[in-house]
Amino acid sequence: MKLLIISTAPFIFKNNETFAYSPYVNELVIYEKYCNEINFCCPVWETDKGLLISKIPFNSIKHHELIDSDLLTIKSVFKAFFQSLYNVFVMINAMREADHIHLRCPGSMALLGCFVQIFFPNKRKSAKYAGNWDPKSEKPWSYKMQKWILNNALLTRNMQVLVYGDWEKQSKNIKSFFTATYSESEKENIEKTDFKNGIKFVFVGSLVSGKNPLYSIKLVEKLVMKGHSATLDLYGEGVERNSLENYIQMNKLESYVFLRGNNNKEILKNAYKNSHFVVLPSKSEGWPKAVAEGMFWGCVPIATKVSCVPYMLDYSKRGVLLEIDLDKDAKQIENLIVNQNDFLKKSEMAIEWSRNFTTDVFEKEIAKLLIK
Repeated sequence: MKLLIISTAPFIFKNNETFAYSPYVNELVIYEKYCNEINFCCPVWETDKGLLISKIPFNSIKHHELIDSDLLTIKSVFKAFFQSLYNVFVMINAMREADHIHLRCPGSMALLGCFVQIFFPNKRKSAKYAGNWDPKSEKPWSYKMQKWILNNALLTRNMQVLVYGDWEKQSKNIKSFFTATYSESEKENIEKTDFKNGIKFVFVGSLVSGKNPLYSIKLVEKLVMKGHSATLDLYGEGVERNSLENYIQMNKLESYVFLRGNNNKEILKNAYKNSHFVVLPSKSEGWPKAVAEGMFWGCVPIATKVSCVPYMLDYSKRGVLLEIDLDKDAKQIENLIVNQNDFLKKSEMAIEWSRNFTTDVFEKEIAKLLIK
């Protein structure tokens, strides 16, 4: 089978080898098991721009390069129109060759792909919508357009659309799905320690305003000011790093807030194991991997009420849903610090729930998606 993947996620070429965003590569390894060749329609970046990347570890690929556009000036908007026409032409030719078309949404290239796939109603198709599918959430118009096309069974024939969460009034195309990081073989017995040696928080994600790492810092700062021995490790890189460093220095937080940068899976695993809480005050999410990963290792999740997060936390039964109010949120966490049995119960429930979503289960679902 020849699988075509259309995505905004870029390729980066180094020394005649192909690199891409690391979590994306981990999924591609699974997809590759069930097809003879993977074709890609995606743009190319000259550098990784701080993106966490990994080498694609297989050679059965063909690349149809798309042009990445920007809309920052009137001239660039005009130029982007003709670039989009070129991209549509590339996609049409690639779709003609494919046995199965897979869209990675949302994104600018996926938006074009949503329109082009309409003209291939008999091709087997799938889409993964990695953003927030919640019908009530605020989204850019381009995201709304992608959702509308994917959810329209007349325009989108012969397709399964994988979305995070279980939502009402969806078309027959829509299938509730998840993302996994750890396998069945990686499961270990985890027992969280008490707070005698300090309360440990971990943030894992890009250091960008959308992930709101500054609020994580302020939350831990608030707890320290109230007399609690707390530390926060932030793993990730991004454009907000300098402003976070400045905030840490100006407020003399260097002894309990640490920017650890990008790190590999094993280092992150150990960080989760040695932490009590995983915190992600994100403004928008699909399926927040950091939350699910932390729960796998017994961290009690502290996250905002976006997308399927309330479902993941069972509406606060196995975590803390943030109000984005420092006083209220600090009080919620303090209640768990004081009542450690409640903390341990949430930790156990987090482990039990998250370990239903392993890479083994994920692979079985992908196989069902690709194999007739």
